[in-house]
Amino acid sequence: MISTQYISRISLQRDKVESFDRYPFSLPAVRSLETLELHPKITFFVGENGSGKSTLLEAIAVSMGFNPEGGTKNFNFGTRLSHSVLDEYLRIAKGVRRPKDGFFLRAESFFNVATEIENLDAEPSFGPPVINSYGGNSLHERSHGESFLALLMNRFGGKGLYLLDEPEAALSPQRQLTALARLHDLARDESQFIIATHSPILMAYPDAWIYEFTTEGVKRVSYEETEHFQVMRSFLANPERMLRTLLGDEA
Repeated sequence: MISTQYISRISLQRDKVESFDRYPFSLPAVRSLETLELHPKITFFVGENGSGKSTLLEAIAVSMGFNPEGGTKNFNFGTRLSHSVLDEYLRIAKGVRRPKDGFFLRAESFFNVATEIENLDAEPSFGPPVINSYGGNSLHERSHGESFLALLMNRFGGKGLYLLDEPEAALSPQRQLTALARLHDLARDESQFIIATHSPILMAYPDAWIYEFTTEGVKRVSYEETEHFQVMRSFLANPERMLRTLLGDEA
């Protein structure tokens, strides 16, 4: 398993941090961070909005040479400088093998990635159009969900390192199941994923490691221990009761 693990662990160089009272070090997840071991195939970061999971994922991506707004390591565009300095304080333990492919997906800035692909293809080139690697059709001419799936199905390949920030954002439950099957195929072909997600469907992937980001810090949990699973199970078991609790007797 170690032979296919491109990143085995990440550590915060705490001695370099001048103050844990300023962002992003003030985030509970970062404030308590020392070392996180990563699964050779799929690791999930889960937690409430603002818990720091996306901030940490972004820092890992930048440390590995990816563009902060997303894309491959060959993308160097920038529409707004907004990433934190956390990457400068991380130590990344890499395996002896290097990934043959890689991509950093940010749901919130994927539009910018699609635009950059069109910009690159508008420039003179002796090679095939970049969009060919994404299914051949403009990502802007598809729905958000369709463009995400085009990325998963066409651009991602085996032996790659893929960092995904909320990939479920534009996907229906059925399409999330399709994405889950694709993740499995890629993981079996020696790819490694680190995924920040709110999706109980995606985080159900068998044997994945799940790190939950809370106000107390970061801890590894089982799927059934996640708040996402527990809330969804409670709702589906008795939606009427939960709606009465949330909305009052009128529901």
